[in-house]
Amino acid sequence: MKIILLGYGKMGHEVERIALQRGHEIIARIDKDKDLEIQRLRNSETHETHETVAIEFSTPATALENINLCFDMNIPVVCGTTGWYEHLNDLKARCKKENQALFYAPNFSIGMNIMFMLNKQLAKITEKYDYKLSLTETHHIHKIDKPSGTAVRLAEDIIENNNNYNSWKLNQCTMDNEQCTMNDVFPIDAIREGDVFGIHEVKAESDCDVIQVRHEAFSRKGFATGAVVAAEFLIGKKGIYTMNDLLNC
Repeated sequence: MKIILLGYGKMGHEVERIALQRGHEIIARIDKDKDLEIQRLRNSETHETHETVAIEFSTPATALENINLCFDMNIPVVCGTTGWYEHLNDLKARCKKENQALFYAPNFSIGMNIMFMLNKQLAKITEKYDYKLSLTETHHIHKIDKPSGTAVRLAEDIIENNNNYNSWKLNQCTMDNEQCTMNDVFPIDAIREGDVFGIHEVKAESDCDVIQVRHEAFSRKGFATGAVVAAEFLIGKKGIYTMNDLLNC
């Protein structure tokens, strides 16, 4: 498989390391010298093969442009950047209209996707009991979007599976301040500190006890491995895919 890296920061380097370990070839790294590298890629024939795929880990401000670039060049793209999903419907429409291939996910970690499943079950089961649900996510200080795309996905799944909540809200206060929550609003606390790779914890609390479902990433390896596996999955396909398709769930 030939891989184009869109974004060559810490995640891009980790994706490269995993891809090379799995026997794939990196044919382009598009980052700061973006225009020159894109022109070089357009002028070459290396991307004109059914075994070429792009893996996108950049920023919310550049992700949309990068995905559209891939569509322009008829290159399947795996996108792990979050913070741009307000444009998702437009991209889906273009993808379907032009018979392109897009794999997107707020989190490519297999463990985190298991937590997504557990989170839905927790939301369903606690709906008819006196439990208040909340979510805290913690990431490194360089993460731009707040709350994380993973936290938004967790919150949306809870709202979909628990009728006690109609919307979610980012708390602008401390975790100890109980005045931050409203009855039908699911609260998210977003913390940025140190070099934390990613912690997501959903809490269901009653007067009697507390249930906690937590995922903590120890490195970027799990995210990068999932993205490369998703790229392998996407080869030869058209349409829109998520981790549910990859995990067959």
